[in-house]
Amino acid sequence: MATTRAPGTQAAPAWRGGFGRLWGAAVVSSFGDSLRKTALPLLAAALTTDPLLIAAVTACGQLPWLLFGLLGGTLADRVDQRRAMWAVDAVRALLMGGFALAVALGHASIALLLAVAFTLTTLQTLFDNAATALLPSLVPTETLAGANARLMTGQQIAGGILAAPLVPALLLAGPAMPYVSDAATYLVAALLIASLRTDAPARPPRPAGATLRAGMAEGIRALRRDDTLRRLCTATTLCNIGMGALIATLVLHVTGWLSAGNTGYAAALTAYALGGVAGGAVARRIAQRLGRIRAVMLAGALQTGCLLAMGAVQALWVTIAAMALFGSMGLVWNVNQVTLMQERSPDGMLGRISAAFRTLAVAGAPLGALAAGAVAAAWGPNTPALLAAGCFALAVASLTPLDQLGWSGSGAKQTGEKEEVGDVRDEHR
Repeated sequence: MATTRAPGTQAAPAWRGGFGRLWGAAVVSSFGDSLRKTALPLLAAALTTDPLLIAAVTACGQLPWLLFGLLGGTLADRVDQRRAMWAVDAVRALLMGGFALAVALGHASIALLLAVAFTLTTLQTLFDNAATALLPSLVPTETLAGANARLMTGQQIAGGILAAPLVPALLLAGPAMPYVSDAATYLVAALLIASLRTDAPARPPRPAGATLRAGMAEGIRALRRDDTLRRLCTATTLCNIGMGALIATLVLHVTGWLSAGNTGYAAALTAYALGGVAGGAVARRIAQRLGRIRAVMLAGALQTGCLLAMGAVQALWVTIAAMALFGSMGLVWNVNQVTLMQERSPDGMLGRISAAFRTLAVAGAPLGALAAGAVAAAWGPNTPALLAAGCFALAVASLTPLDQLGWSGSGAKQTGEKEEVGDVRDEHR
């Protein structure tokens, strides 16, 4: 695939061809997902006043990653990733179309919402792992960071900024319209991915009698053997504990501790989304100057400062500014984290390593949410932000040995045993 390069910079992926179609599919799907995720809690609240049942809808959207994440990654390494992705999106389009019809006819129920949320995320475990594994076959290695940044920035704009404000207008047109729109985006994404023309990535021959369980275990072992990815996974899990704490209590922080009401809460979320867009624009440049590990460490350190400011200063403008910087550094972390995983994974194992990484990292969010509830009840609604700051500080500290060993650049693609961290050349120093 062709690339573009400005003088003195890393190559950026060209839009034409496979990457442009994958980007379009990811962005349009993110737009539809945001419509659904914004509308679904409103529908749940209209069906029941039981907070446990309403929370269960969100929980069912997370649980499949813990149950099936490893399986999804193993399947992604065994099947044609392009075909798996468009097939999954076609199934999700049918599923959402049926759900929209049920809502339109007045047959929606909490049980149906739980089933739909669980099924969609179960399918997503295969789709997301396949997408992570497919990208390196569409763009040259030196453009991976730019490709990931463009993907995440596009998804942030479509899902975090454009979609949510449209939900009230869609609901005025009918209670099923957000879900009809989501079904349509799945269909568009499926067509875009099906139109890709790319060869399946090279895979080493699978041993005779290899089972799915063995494949999942191989992904965990490969993640554990690579010191860089293992430490990065640990750090990301700690950050997700902090994110779970922050997200679960942010509405209490803003409307309660700051007395800023729903407008203040919306302003904080908007600042976070806009910050994410800015972070996607600078993520590759920061890594180019510092190296990927140091870019991740810088992002985590700045996020720690944002959380400390939020928890210590009782002012809405401080929270809004902190959320903007927090969101931008979140994209810097995510872009470089995913790029490192793509660069360092052995051939034919990216799906399994990605699944092991995500499954372990996702487990942190519910732990953080539970801890935040207890901390807020005991010491006030601002203390979860301080708890989150502690988690982020620990995450940065867990990455320090990698920087001390002199490794701050991008990892080499592994073809056999992993390279020792100290032996990897830093290309950006």
